[in-house]
Amino acid sequence: MDWRLRTFELYAGVRSTAAADGAAAAHALWVRERDALFAGHPASALDAEKKARFKGLRVAPYDPAFRVESVLDAGGAGEEMLVRTGTDGTVPFTRLGTFTVPGLGTLAVWQLRSYGGGLFVPFRDGGSGKPGGSYGAGRYLLDTIKGAFLGCSGNTFTLDFNFAYNPSCAYDEAWACPLPGPANRLAATIAVGELYLPELGG
Repeated sequence: MDWRLRTFELYAGVRSTAAADGAAAAHALWVRERDALFAGHPASALDAEKKARFKGLRVAPYDPAFRVESVLDAGGAGEEMLVRTGTDGTVPFTRLGTFTVPGLGTLAVWQLRSYGGGLFVPFRDGGSGKPGGSYGAGRYLLDTIKGAFLGCSGNTFTLDFNFAYNPSCAYDEAWACPLPGPANRLAATIAVGELYLPELGG
């Protein structure tokens, strides 16, 4: 519970810092606070041995070119996705629509179809699983279930790939995480956000 509360507080701070001081300052806050959580929190995906040698997550420098405003349209709405996980059983999602990201492609937008709801946008990119690239199974761009949300105005959402992050299963195979399907794959390499450190991998 404490991890989730602190994550919600972090993203509230990210949104307020972005409004006051700009997205790059908000990103610096995000990097600093997530490093602290991974290093010291008992719910961290890092075990004691990995925490002992942890020097920070691998996050690329902020690049404003990867921050866009995208309208949620109805494309693909109604599709269902059932995700089996080891920790939460089978997690049901329904597709709400699609984000179009200029120059990159489209991403399906999913809603958790159980208590509390929430929007979820995972993705894989052209650098996933490649040396020096991102986690092979994909990353999360938007996950309001966990508080990872940068803001919206009506159906127009702020999407910032600089804040893309790895699911917990990237660091501990005991976690089973919902991952991107065919509608959430981008051909381009997205070399921003949290990248992959093999020495911390699960």
